[in-house]
Amino acid sequence: MSTDARTPEESRDEIRERHREAREELIPDEPAQHYIGGEFVASASGETFETRDPTTGEVLAEAQAGNEEDVDRAVEAAWDAYETEWSEADATKRQRVLNGIADRVEERRSELAKIESLDNGKPIREARADVALVADQFRYFAGAARTHSGDTIPSGSGKSIQTIREPYGVVGAVVPWNFPLLIATWKLAPALAAGNTIVLKPAEQTPLSVLELVRKIDDVVPDGVVNVVTGYGAEAGAPLTGHEDVRKVSFTGSTAVGKEVMKAAAENVSDVTLELGGKSPVVVFPDADIQQAVRVMMIAMFYNTGECCTAGTRLFVHEDVYEEFMEAFVESAEGLQMGDPLSKDTRLGPKVSEEQVERTLSYIEQAREDGARIVTGGGQPESDALADGCFVVPTVIDDIDHDSQPVQEEIFGPVEEVFAWSDYDEMIERANDVDYGLAAGVITNDLSKANRAARDIEAGNIWVNQYNDFPAGQPFGGYKQSGIGREQAADTLDHYSQTKTINMNL
Repeated sequence: MSTDARTPEESRDEIRERHREAREELIPDEPAQHYIGGEFVASASGETFETRDPTTGEVLAEAQAGNEEDVDRAVEAAWDAYETEWSEADATKRQRVLNGIADRVEERRSELAKIESLDNGKPIREARADVALVADQFRYFAGAARTHSGDTIPSGSGKSIQTIREPYGVVGAVVPWNFPLLIATWKLAPALAAGNTIVLKPAEQTPLSVLELVRKIDDVVPDGVVNVVTGYGAEAGAPLTGHEDVRKVSFTGSTAVGKEVMKAAAENVSDVTLELGGKSPVVVFPDADIQQAVRVMMIAMFYNTGECCTAGTRLFVHEDVYEEFMEAFVESAEGLQMGDPLSKDTRLGPKVSEEQVERTLSYIEQAREDGARIVTGGGQPESDALADGCFVVPTVIDDIDHDSQPVQEEIFGPVEEVFAWSDYDEMIERANDVDYGLAAGVITNDLSKANRAARDIEAGNIWVNQYNDFPAGQPFGGYKQSGIGREQAADTLDHYSQTKTINMNL
């Protein structure tokens, strides 16, 4: 059993120096501030917290520790902007603003990607891809704003019935640390396109890229239309999602926290969009091209260091090709280049924090105790160059009970659990035997098999012979306890607006 992966040849000092230079170039020395009403302001309490570089363990910046008073200020600023300006902005103006945001993102794509990589730990190649998707999302919803409309409903003579779509007013959004800028955009773009203003709370682990975005678009977006409050979930997130003046709540994060968000929103009967956890199955049929299947699984499992809600963490491989697949898959996993996320050669960066490292390792240890076989990985890299960082080597586990805790719960790290199958119906039953239903993958050369499996699997997103493809316009959301609503598509605008019916007797 291998306990390591490919690690960098450069030294710990070289990595630390590269990160210090990037920090000095991109991140101001003074504490980052909230963005409220078009101004950068300190927290009412005066308290701050540190955000750390997960590659080196060093402090990147301090940010404001927001609280209920800061949230109140931000919601008030958002309502003021809505009532005095944004509610009067027609679709043409909203389109111009969203395209203007996209322009700024593209102009500053290199800086935004580096900040994302520093703060989150994702490889720079993936951070660049995220930033490209950010710009594309803003452009997509800029166009969608012009086509979002109601209906005329046939009725009896002498009457006219029509529906129109109207914004909620102020949206409260809370985003996670795994795709800080991209998932923030999944909230910002449709909220603004539908005519709302917004108060957004980024994750306390990764607030810097969102704050940099609003700094770059300060002269593009009217004051108060976009507001950002940083801080911890209990002190800033909870007051936002439970705020009596927030009429729409959008949250991405764990299912456990999502349930609390839903309860808080229910107190005010606020509409909610929830994108929550996942434990996604990927099915490899016996006719699959093995090398293609391995390539798909590298993306399904190890993209973003496995810190993806869609990650294909439960892999079902037909027994006829199990050994052949496992040999190739394990070899590819062991060949992934771990290292400095700012290096173009890195394919697997650190996890976001020591807390997340401990969480991942605890699930691996639980699998060991349950009698599972750790085929490869199972710990942290031995390389001295990575000793300061939050790294976990790619891990593959088999001979594990499907009812065990590591299989049933979301690990959120580079850990794959593999199962052999022979009977289709039994495999589908196991694939659906979790509380989640966010995504799934099917790998086969037989499209009839692919179509059957895609329809039988209980998940909101099914990829066939590919994985983690997110073009703008493709609805994204889950079944079961993976959430409510759909993001990043035309349907999303309906989630950020409400229907008014006008019935006229002519």
